[in-house]
Amino acid sequence: MNFYGLKACDTCRKAQKELRAAGREFAVIDVRADGVSASKLQKWTTKADWKKLLNTRSTSWRNLAAGDKDNIDETKAVTLMAQHPTLIKRPVIEVDGKLLVGWSSQTKAALLL
Repeated sequence: MNFYGLKACDTCRKAQKELRAAGREFAVIDVRADGVSASKLQKWTTKADWKKLLNTRSTSWRNLAAGDKDNIDETKAVTLMAQHPTLIKRPVIEVDGKLLVGWSSQTKAALLL
């Protein structure tokens, strides 16, 4: 299992703590330090809607130039997330060929039961 997140993200830390408590093993990839390639992001969009992957509620989104946020589509979203990995909703978890986005009740049910 691969866990994509940020070291300083409270949600990511909480998710990692809960996964470890459940005995789940995973590799942690820091999206800011390690980055996520555009090709990896493109593969993710085949498993999850790009609108779910793009965190439009983040400070990074609010700090983008207005022109970057205009006419957003999948191609533009992937490019922006590759350039600014903090725009990726966290955590993103790759497990058993699936992609889980965010630490929601559905993600917890899929991983902790």
